[in-house]
Amino acid sequence: MSLIVIAFLGGVFTVLSPCILPVVPFVFARSDRPFATERLPLFAGLAGAFALVTGIGVAGLAGAAQLNQYGRWIALATLALFGAALLLPSLAERLTRPLSALADRIVARSQTQGTTRRIASSILLGAATGLLWAPCAGPILGVIFTGAALHGANWHTAAALAAYAVGAASSLAIASSLGKRALDRVKRTLGVGEHVRRAMGALVVLSVAAIATGLDTRLLALIPGTPTNGIESRLVGVLNAKHTPHDARPGARMMRVSMPSTLPVQGRLPSLDGATTWLNTAPLSADALRGKVVVVNFWTYSCINCLRTLPYLRTWSQRYRDDGLVVIGVHTPEFGFERDTGNVKRALANLNIGYPVAVDNAYDIWRAFGNQYWPAFYIVDAQGRVRFHHFGEGGYREAEDAIRQLLADNGKPMPSHDAQTVQGSGTQAAADPANIGSDETYVGYAQAQGFASPQRVKRDTVDTYSLPAQLPLNDWALSGKWNVGAESAVPAAAQARIAFRFHARDLHLVLAPSTDGKPVRFRVTIDGAAPGASHGADIAADGTGVVTNARLYQLVRQSGAVEDRTFEIEFLDPGAQAYSFTFG
Repeated sequence: MSLIVIAFLGGVFTVLSPCILPVVPFVFARSDRPFATERLPLFAGLAGAFALVTGIGVAGLAGAAQLNQYGRWIALATLALFGAALLLPSLAERLTRPLSALADRIVARSQTQGTTRRIASSILLGAATGLLWAPCAGPILGVIFTGAALHGANWHTAAALAAYAVGAASSLAIASSLGKRALDRVKRTLGVGEHVRRAMGALVVLSVAAIATGLDTRLLALIPGTPTNGIESRLVGVLNAKHTPHDARPGARMMRVSMPSTLPVQGRLPSLDGATTWLNTAPLSADALRGKVVVVNFWTYSCINCLRTLPYLRTWSQRYRDDGLVVIGVHTPEFGFERDTGNVKRALANLNIGYPVAVDNAYDIWRAFGNQYWPAFYIVDAQGRVRFHHFGEGGYREAEDAIRQLLADNGKPMPSHDAQTVQGSGTQAAADPANIGSDETYVGYAQAQGFASPQRVKRDTVDTYSLPAQLPLNDWALSGKWNVGAESAVPAAAQARIAFRFHARDLHLVLAPSTDGKPVRFRVTIDGAAPGASHGADIAADGTGVVTNARLYQLVRQSGAVEDRTFEIEFLDPGAQAYSFTFG
């Protein structure tokens, strides 16, 4: 329920976003009409179309991207016709004779026919507006999409999408009411009702032209930031605190857990039978683990927050293995390449992981635990009871204390224990939380935020993009020929670039080579120069590197003061797959 309420509030605040500006003229063009029979149906159609289109995308139905593109052009044609009718009534009257019954209902008779047809006309215009508004997704929609990807589309997803749409429609309705009052005052004062109507028609036609040519996207790129994103991000933080289903890597990275003197029983160890396969061990079961203290860690190998927990897991496994501790990694993938068992095996070797790992490609173990987070720890006693859990990074001392207490309860005397520092290197080194001013950012269109190229994204199609004149903090852009897919973006030619204005000590990018496995060369710059001493673990000081396999690459580790920087990566060969940025 909390997700639905917060989704509604996120929709309400969408009216503050510059992204919604292109659809405002279509709403205001009917602000002088009666509310019950004209404007209310308009907003109902807008909310319904938005929820339907985004719902199709969340469900992952085949052809969803193409359907959205066709719907967009149909919507533009419908609204252009509406604008022409407002601007030139005589032209509309001549056009109505050869037009289809649909267009006739929408334009020619919207003022002269009965209530039913006026309502139907308004709903249809609202639906057209909703199709154009659908790409205006904020952080809360990203949470909804992620939850659907992890757990499947269900009634919670549908209700959250509907709540988001209703919230946005409600705030637009309030803005429309204010606009109606202003228009009524202008008409009474100046007696220019006909001129106002024609001006609205001209504005609608110009808006259609701007959207059709991509001019709206280029203009919006000049507006600094999106005010509503900060508000929505704070609402997402509320979701984090409530443990609402979502990927907790950004929000829960430093969650602390107080350690009670007696660990409560939190449930039983669920079945581990859903594993696709087991690595580093024969298949394990809950019954076979009875008599052992068990740490179950949910992770995925391209997750930076998960990688930073590995030094602790390895240390615990080595330190307490002879005392009866079993550490189990449950590898539950996020990206498609993480479902490849060969990739996971390679990651285990590279990350020096020798403890058992269950490959959970079907999310069966994830669902059995009711888990919502990467990373997550569950600590189980020798009787098979869950006694401790922790979500996100941090809480390592408390977790180790729980391990030691449960081992002692199982008859293994624990000597006095002084806190020992666990050190990681490269991507496994501890983050610098005081200087993290940038959040995880996806490059694929399904969850992308902060995209600032002047051109509108052409989904699943090769197109040419360019960098804006200025790149605001936490915005990113493409340059050159790219094919932007739902999960990743792929350079279609050499010299294609990604630029990101960020604030953090470390910058990472999840990359994969071309689909045929061919390595891809790249070069990184920071503020237009080679990174030098600020190069990450996966590149040289001159910024050069090679994408050899699908994983997370550390590209920047600032050696001096952490400031706002502009990162650029240029792919010297086509075919690389870029998934998401993370910071530390």
